[in-house]
Amino acid sequence: MFQSFNPKMIVNTKFLFFTGKGGVGKTSTACATAVTLADEGKKVLLVSTDPASNLQDVLEVALTNTPKSIPNVPNLFACNLDPEEAARAYREKTIGPYRGKLPDSVVATMEEQLSGACTVEIAAFDEFTNLLADPTIVDAYENIIFDTAPTGHTLRLLQLPTAWSGFLEENTHGASCLGPLAGLADKKQMYSLTMGAIADATKTTLILVARPDESSLLEAKRASNELKEIGITNQALIINGLLNSYLPDDKISASFYERQRKAIKQMPKNLKQVVTYSLPFVSYSLTGVKNLRYLFKQYTLPATQSEGMSQPIVLPCLNNLIEDFSENNTRVIFTMGKGGVGKTTLASAIAVGLVEKGHNVHLTTTDPAAHLEFVFQNSQLNDQLTISRINPTAEVEAYKKEVLSKVSNELDEEAIAYIKEDLNSPCTEEIAVFRAFAEVVARAQEEIVVIDTAPTGHTLLLLDAAQSYHKELARSTGEIPESVKTLLPRLRNPEETSVVIVTLAEATPVLEASRLQDDLKRADIVPKWWVINQSLYATETKDPVLKGRAQAEEGWIQKVTTELAEKCAIVSLMSEENKGYEQLKKLFLFSK
Repeated sequence: MFQSFNPKMIVNTKFLFFTGKGGVGKTSTACATAVTLADEGKKVLLVSTDPASNLQDVLEVALTNTPKSIPNVPNLFACNLDPEEAARAYREKTIGPYRGKLPDSVVATMEEQLSGACTVEIAAFDEFTNLLADPTIVDAYENIIFDTAPTGHTLRLLQLPTAWSGFLEENTHGASCLGPLAGLADKKQMYSLTMGAIADATKTTLILVARPDESSLLEAKRASNELKEIGITNQALIINGLLNSYLPDDKISASFYERQRKAIKQMPKNLKQVVTYSLPFVSYSLTGVKNLRYLFKQYTLPATQSEGMSQPIVLPCLNNLIEDFSENNTRVIFTMGKGGVGKTTLASAIAVGLVEKGHNVHLTTTDPAAHLEFVFQNSQLNDQLTISRINPTAEVEAYKKEVLSKVSNELDEEAIAYIKEDLNSPCTEEIAVFRAFAEVVARAQEEIVVIDTAPTGHTLLLLDAAQSYHKELARSTGEIPESVKTLLPRLRNPEETSVVIVTLAEATPVLEASRLQDDLKRADIVPKWWVINQSLYATETKDPVLKGRAQAEEGWIQKVTTELAEKCAIVSLMSEENKGYEQLKKLFLFSK
């Protein structure tokens, strides 16, 4: 159907970006590519720019901001660009020289000014630009491979050279939520070089990774179009996880195969114009160098190795979780986890289940990718269910209008011009979205609110914002809405709020979910339920490839149930797509 992806035959640029919807296999594909090129004798640097990076999980080695050699792979080096660590270093570089020279109160004000999301973003971007624009780094490697964040973050990262350069040129007052802009002025040339390198087809290849399913391919289409709009035209597409054959008498195997083929047949037209490759659905976990080396060799676990399951693990189903929330009158329910684990579908199924039990429910998403429309497309909704999306663009415009309307009669033209410039800062979007988030949670007084959250890193930023933006809101508008004041106490109250951690029974989603749970606990938010989604272990498939993957799931299911989760439910891989109200109701009814 498609040519198999093989880096030895295809890679012909120094820089490679792997991007796509969360959970499509960007990290494993990027890692396997890096290992293959290094095995060919090339010196390779593999970099993660994802705030929720899992390079360390796939390579099975601890990583930092500094490139580190990977054991058993001569010539391969890897690092994580940690935004928070970069921001700490950036703040200290900016403020350090003034410690002991200026009053403590002035230094504290500077630290507060540099505590916003913009500082984290610009600091991480500085690290990123160094890799693309610093000749001493670029010349040290034959290939530099970027394992980028889920699509929304990737696009924002790639657009930053233009966005920040424009902001610096237009800002005439010399200060913003970034702190003093004088220190950034000398970055303009580096930003320009970075964007030039990204858009240069002789230097950079952008590899879109997608699964053979409709939502993933639609996301790849969106990413492809937006990347082309900012000048990144040298693109390739990898259809990852393609089942190459099936057992006709195995319902799961046959439906899985047919669903993939149907999605490929309906692939958006503009994607068909992109050079496309495929990688197989494999029967083993793509962690560790040994398994990564198997991927491009089309290795399949023999059927005989798939036998010998131990004592079956029996877990509650989705209905048990919904019954728990209904009986305890839980008012705010979050689904959280790594991108691509099915948070949107499960949030939708939980909302439908609670409606079917007689509750009024509001379902919303804070995910920039916003897939709720896809889940409920062409669907007749129950009158007790309402759906919304927090749209960043609309929220920013509404926020700007509100701020300007409150000051337009009190300030002179110069002061208003300053505020307008300040509102063009990238921080404004975070503030506007946060306010909208607080307003949605406040609806829990009248109805149950189910929130489909963004992938892990964005979710944590959003929750942290409850503290970070109190002062920013007061500075911009002179007041803090009641919904903002009550948000954190509400989120921390287990009688009112519950977090559902969604995972797949695989290494990366489980390990990332574990880290998410630790971060939530530090914020005094304790998850009650975990859901293991799309489980092959919970099916009765006889297909040798699918059964091999089911066997690989067993150890991770054990880890979740015995070490991580207070309560855990499991949802099997379904033979039908979970789209529309009635189909979601079947998912809920099926699990009874």
